[in-house]
Amino acid sequence: MGKPTAIWLLIAGVLGLAAALALTVEKIELLIDPSYVPSCSINPVISCGSVMTTWQASVFGFPNSLIGVVAFTVTLVTGVLAVAGVRLPRWYWAGLAAGSLLGAVMVHWLIFQSLYRIGALCPYCMVVWSVTIPLLVVTSAIALRPLHTKAVARAIYQWRWSLVALWFTSLVLLILVRFWEYWSTLL
Repeated sequence: MGKPTAIWLLIAGVLGLAAALALTVEKIELLIDPSYVPSCSINPVISCGSVMTTWQASVFGFPNSLIGVVAFTVTLVTGVLAVAGVRLPRWYWAGLAAGSLLGAVMVHWLIFQSLYRIGALCPYCMVVWSVTIPLLVVTSAIALRPLHTKAVARAIYQWRWSLVALWFTSLVLLILVRFWEYWSTLL
């Protein structure tokens, strides 16, 4: 793995962990004081308070952000090891890619819920979204790299950043379309 990819993993871990910790702190504040207005509640659309009070924010009976704290800690440690030049076994990368896939599935479900059921966007959640998808693509590319002779593995590796750009473009368009009525009042 190249140094830029290792540094990217480290940065992704830091950003994801920071967002998950911020969400956890905000959720605790909200549990302590139900009238608390989270710092990330900016307007009717960008409002993590609206998102945090829904059942979707605690799918497994505890705040989703706690899953992020654990997952992004693993990513952060992996990034530190990669930057230090530690060669991790292929099974480790396969496991990280599998975990990233589970995270991406959950993130996409949460994106759908935010856009079409809750009707609000949580800024900290969007940071997690923005880290999870590239993390899936990068860890999959690393895990599949030894199989680069296979067409699918080669395509994922060669087009990894294009896949990420396409995903971000799609997400931005979905957000613009879903909340266009609100955004157009700001123009």
